[in-house]
Amino acid sequence: MYPLRRHRRLRQSEAIRALVRETTINPNDFLVPLFVVEGKGVKEEIASMPNYYRFSLDLLEKEVKTLWKLGLKAVLLFVKVPDNLKDNSGTEALNPEGLMQRAIMTVKNTCPDMLVMTDVALDPYSSFGHDGIVHGGQILNDETNSILAEMSLSHAQAGADFVAPSDMMDGRIFEIRSLLEDEGFHNTGIMSYSAKYASGFYGPFRDALDSAPVDIKDVPKDKQTYQMDPANRMEAIRETQMDIDEGADIVMVKPGLAYLDIVRDIKNTVDVPVAVYQVSGEYAMLKAAAEKGWLDHDAVMMEQLISIKRAGANIIASYFAKDVVKLLS
Repeated sequence: MYPLRRHRRLRQSEAIRALVRETTINPNDFLVPLFVVEGKGVKEEIASMPNYYRFSLDLLEKEVKTLWKLGLKAVLLFVKVPDNLKDNSGTEALNPEGLMQRAIMTVKNTCPDMLVMTDVALDPYSSFGHDGIVHGGQILNDETNSILAEMSLSHAQAGADFVAPSDMMDGRIFEIRSLLEDEGFHNTGIMSYSAKYASGFYGPFRDALDSAPVDIKDVPKDKQTYQMDPANRMEAIRETQMDIDEGADIVMVKPGLAYLDIVRDIKNTVDVPVAVYQVSGEYAMLKAAAEKGWLDHDAVMMEQLISIKRAGANIIASYFAKDVVKLLS
């Protein structure tokens, strides 16, 4: 007897496949990372991230206008800080005329409705390439939190809609939320990198910002004492719930593809939006394989992003955002 139910009936044509598709991608899913540098007329391709660039503020304006026209409505800002402005306590991060603060104002002046999120961590400003203050071979937690809170306040004063602490210091969400409330920034949101793993996928990003840990005596050679162990699963739920309890509005899992089980665990546990960062290494691997002709770039790009959203992501920070939106249109 033939089966009464044939699942292939719902796969016969693109029309029926589209009609019953469970997961779809659209421009509103994306948060676009943008790298900003000093100078004028600067558009530098990042060698390890083909077709991705660092922009000076004047060209940042043009890029933001392009994103808005494509229907991309949210950006995540990172800055490449000159070496002469780096130290062990992130002094430049608190400069109201600093590159990040000017980048925020540039985006808001160019496109007031663009949602601006900002990276909050010391590594772009650190002479040691770490997300916190280095002392005696360790990364100081509480002292770093005080600076992160002040940095967040500075971003809010410049016009940021959300701050995005990516440092993984314990208790920093409470410190940031408390200071923002004390200073009257009740509507400035926090997107916390809640489950950020000590991953090997971050290499190209550190090239983009020149923010890798330095290899010198009495400085930790990596970030494993504060970023999460890739072997751990339940810890991610504890970290995320702690951040929510401290005031995080959105929580993030980073990286993406290798941690989809974590995304689903967190999505099933919490009641706030979940973001996923599809990181530089994920981007670079596909670009390299496609350049060799080993993979179909667009097909794999879409498959990766659908898998991230299917796992439970409400928001995807991705270097593919422009490529995807152009493809969809």
